[in-house]
Amino acid sequence: MGGRLFLCGTPIGHLGDASPRLARVLGKADVIFAEDTRRARVLLDHLGVGARPESYFSGNEARRSARLARLLEAGATVALITDAGMPAVADPGLSAVRAARRAGASVSVVPGPSAVVSALAVSGLASERFVFEGFLPRKGRERAERLEVLAAEVRTMVLFSAPSRAVSDLSDLSETLGGDRRATVARELTKAHEEVWSGTLGEAAAEWSRRTPRGEFTLVVEGRAGSVPPMAAAVREVEARMAGGAPMSAAVRKVAEGLGIGRRALYEAVLRE
Repeated sequence: MGGRLFLCGTPIGHLGDASPRLARVLGKADVIFAEDTRRARVLLDHLGVGARPESYFSGNEARRSARLARLLEAGATVALITDAGMPAVADPGLSAVRAARRAGASVSVVPGPSAVVSALAVSGLASERFVFEGFLPRKGRERAERLEVLAAEVRTMVLFSAPSRAVSDLSDLSETLGGDRRATVARELTKAHEEVWSGTLGEAAAEWSRRTPRGEFTLVVEGRAGSVPPMAAAVREVEARMAGGAPMSAAVRKVAEGLGIGRRALYEAVLRE
């Protein structure tokens, strides 16, 4: 009989947000994997769970997922927690889910607090439709292309940012999306030094350039006003330019700039045709 993997959402700051069910599941698990065993120990002690967690982070996922699969094949109940929030969402865990599926084990979730929806809720920005972008690429072409795609996004955007990258992220977002876009910077949500700052991207870049960013940041950014030109029409224009002898890269660049849509998104759409 196959085992069971529990993806356990953990508090994003305040330990009082841990649910009674989280305590029960962790208390009954045969093995607990944790992104950082030292931080996990604080939570486990708070919940009265004496189990010794094993590490499961980005640097050892390949090895640990193999062990996790063997445990599940033997019928074990395994719990996975990360430092804060939900495993597999901008945190280690995807490899665990896939390993569990291959092992024929069931996968369950213990819901918990989320920095994404918490920041969105307090931002005052439109929340009916939104997109979660995780962390921006660190640098280079990949970062520039991601920012171009975001510039055309009409939905509210939620991003994570580390304190060492908050200023550059806000500055690049302001430059590419426009300094007048409304934004909320949520820092250290539910913790003792929680801060929710709202203004424009330009103001946010200036504000945090004057300060020393500390703690974990969640950025909520207003989507582009109006509607984005239909991608199908943009693809047809690119194809027309190519038929006239223009290289694909040049045609995509010209059309993307003319219609105000992301170059990367348009390039991928052309390739799919």
